[in-house]
Amino acid sequence: MATKVYIVYYSTYGHVEKLANEIKKGADSVEGVEAKLWQVPETLPEEVLQKIGGPPKSDVPIIKPDELTEADGFLFGFPTRFGLMAAQFKAFMDATGGLWRSQALAGKPAGIFYSTGSQGGGQETTPLTSVTQLAHHGMIFVPIGYTFGGGMFEMEQVKGGSPYGAGTFAGDGSRQPTDLELAQAFHQGKYFAGIAKKLKAGSSQ
Repeated sequence: MATKVYIVYYSTYGHVEKLANEIKKGADSVEGVEAKLWQVPETLPEEVLQKIGGPPKSDVPIIKPDELTEADGFLFGFPTRFGLMAAQFKAFMDATGGLWRSQALAGKPAGIFYSTGSQGGGQETTPLTSVTQLAHHGMIFVPIGYTFGGGMFEMEQVKGGSPYGAGTFAGDGSRQPTDLELAQAFHQGKYFAGIAKKLKAGSSQ
């Protein structure tokens, strides 16, 4: 039976969604792994989204908390808000209280990816503070560490991401993920999928 990896994200302007799509490609490249994209519910009214210039949402399905139990592992993505995960994703995690009570997600691997507005805007604090969500559920945090190799040490160009996971910079919204940032996202998907596959195989023995 295939290892199911759910890539669950919230994206306001599309930056996190672009990382999510690349992460899915990476996860799908691992034999025996099925990756699926999900969005969390939007909490802002449509008129507010229009005022802040948010593009229309894609047709990626909206996930319900109980659907998380169907997956063998998760990659959670979100933009930062003052160094923390965006409120929309936090609201979704807050809705998983029933799963927490039953510890239905305990022992499942989870990774994190993200977008920030600036270089000092939370590329490390956002995933670091989000680990608490995983810990309370008993999930196993899977960072990428320095497995991306030389790309982790790039100094000639601006690059998001950290040992915690793939990342990008949105700037004023016009900057898009670079080829290097997308390559790191692909790597995260592939790396995480391999670990999720091994964990599932080990638990079935």
